[in-house]
Amino acid sequence: MKAGVVFPQTEIGADPNYIKDYGQAAEELDFSHILAYDHVIGANPVSRPNWRAPYSHLDMFHEPVVLFSYLAGVTRRIEFCTGVIILPQRQTVLVAKQAAALDVLSGGRLRFGIGIGWNPVEYEALGADFKNRGRRSEEQIEVLRQLWTHPTLTFEGRWHKITDAGINPLPVQRPIPIWFGGSDERALGRLARTGDGWFPLVGPDEKCRAMIDKIRNDAKAAGREPQSIGIEGRISYGQGIPDAWQKDLEAWKNLGATHVSFNTMKSGLMSPSAHIEAIRRFALVTAAS
Repeated sequence: MKAGVVFPQTEIGADPNYIKDYGQAAEELDFSHILAYDHVIGANPVSRPNWRAPYSHLDMFHEPVVLFSYLAGVTRRIEFCTGVIILPQRQTVLVAKQAAALDVLSGGRLRFGIGIGWNPVEYEALGADFKNRGRRSEEQIEVLRQLWTHPTLTFEGRWHKITDAGINPLPVQRPIPIWFGGSDERALGRLARTGDGWFPLVGPDEKCRAMIDKIRNDAKAAGREPQSIGIEGRISYGQGIPDAWQKDLEAWKNLGATHVSFNTMKSGLMSPSAHIEAIRRFALVTAAS
């Protein structure tokens, strides 16, 4: 099981030196990957009295593809994982081009996590339809993979039309792995049919085990090899107790997870150096497990 870290988007700040220090520290500590969350625009809750979302315009989010392109230049081997890009609010061909460029510039170090999101404010601002985002994402995945594996293609679907054209350069990975967020029945069905991996939104418990079993059974029914679908769990810094982290590591291993990420966001850590020290402590736990 590979261990990585969640980039502390909302707390790292805007100083590129801190971002570089974090990325290089994660690599030096032998973590396999850095995962970054995605939000393009934040809503102001003052003008929305019933807004109960976890993030607002006050929360900083670096754009993941740009962030990882910067980190690719100051690291050598650590993998970059979007966890997740909100795909249906973006233009598919442009996403394909940006992801391919990042994969080339990083030497094939991209794992592309996607989801359909929950925030209608972002969809409105980006001129995308919030209501049909799930259905559109299925066609988007097909277009992405074709663009990443063919010099040119002709494609005509419900939402996309490409006539004998292609992106250049193509990515190093052909295609780039596509992982899924989400946990409702429709998302899990799409994952079983087409996804390379899954980010559970639940802990390593029996509910999660049942969901993994369903994904694997549905994948087999779709003619796929169930074990080819990766699983990436999440471990929270919480109160900073290594015994609890070790327990969660073992629980994810027992569920058959292929990856796990350590999340230090919203844990009361007050500086970039505190986040680096936290992942340093977690590295000791992973080394001993």
